[in-house]
Amino acid sequence: MENEDTSNITPPEQNSQQEASEQHLDFKNRIDLSELQQTVEKLKSELSKVIIGQHDFIELLIVSLLSNGHVLIEGVPGIAKTITAKLFAKTLQTGFSRIQFTPDLMPSDVLGTSILNMKTSDFEFKKGPIFSNMVLIDEINRAPAKTQAALFEVMEEKQVTIDGIQYLMAPPFMVLATQNPVEQEGTYALPEAQLDRFLFKIKVDYPTLQEEITILKTHHDRKAAQPLEMIESVLTPEKLLEFKTKTQEVIIEEKIIGYIAEIVTKTRTHPHLYLGGSPRASIAIMNASKAFAAINGRDFVTPEDIKKSLSPVLRHRLILSPEREMEGMTTENVIEMILQSVEIPR
Repeated sequence: MENEDTSNITPPEQNSQQEASEQHLDFKNRIDLSELQQTVEKLKSELSKVIIGQHDFIELLIVSLLSNGHVLIEGVPGIAKTITAKLFAKTLQTGFSRIQFTPDLMPSDVLGTSILNMKTSDFEFKKGPIFSNMVLIDEINRAPAKTQAALFEVMEEKQVTIDGIQYLMAPPFMVLATQNPVEQEGTYALPEAQLDRFLFKIKVDYPTLQEEITILKTHHDRKAAQPLEMIESVLTPEKLLEFKTKTQEVIIEEKIIGYIAEIVTKTRTHPHLYLGGSPRASIAIMNASKAFAAINGRDFVTPEDIKKSLSPVLRHRLILSPEREMEGMTTENVIEMILQSVEIPR
């Protein structure tokens, strides 16, 4: 009897490995994130009708929205900080208000004030522009300390206390604040307690040459059409709440939590830093990394999600030592040093 050709026969062990591999390829998320992903793509698509480039800026705005966070946007004048924030608010079917901060702005101009009703002889509270869903604060560093302090409670606790009465903000509530880093005349540095209430500090840069050409072309082709008229709303408050809930359910392993904690702890003992990150910073990194995972269609957090979150979360919370600041070092440099010194979990 001739020997049979056994070259094409797969050993049982190899068979089981192949099946396991196929099962891994067919792996499905425990949380259905397909609708969330599609909506995020629609948001980006709507904004791209007007905003050219700035992909990271738009992605960070979406991540902040899903993470229940506020955003500080920093950049020189004329690079579409304000218009992007306004258009972003337009994509959501929610209320929107804009407050221009000035040196003579009073807390009551932001929060509201009690006014005497002549008919009833009672004082009635008239709500200020902060009572909206998406609040754009333009040039936030132009208002003095007492006006800055008026934002502390509403940004952290989503409520305002006037004359001993608490007024809750209707969800969703998000503050988008812009500031100009170049013009210093008539500006006030934001206190650390204020900065710590922002989930992200987004630095917006100049467009590239090709992006600049595209901006000019689209502006020319648009003729008299207003940017706000070109944007349609794609997300309701109800859907947003559902997406936020799904984002919070994204799985994060204990070793990833340890990775976040180790990075933030190192900021508190680093020789180049005068002030490190608080536990609020750790929570912000975790929440942002969950949102990064969700918009990428994953129901679990990876070290890459943590790395994406680090600079936007920490850059405004860390304070360099005076010596390093004089040398021209930045907080981003120190964040990169710390990242290199912490072992990535496997």
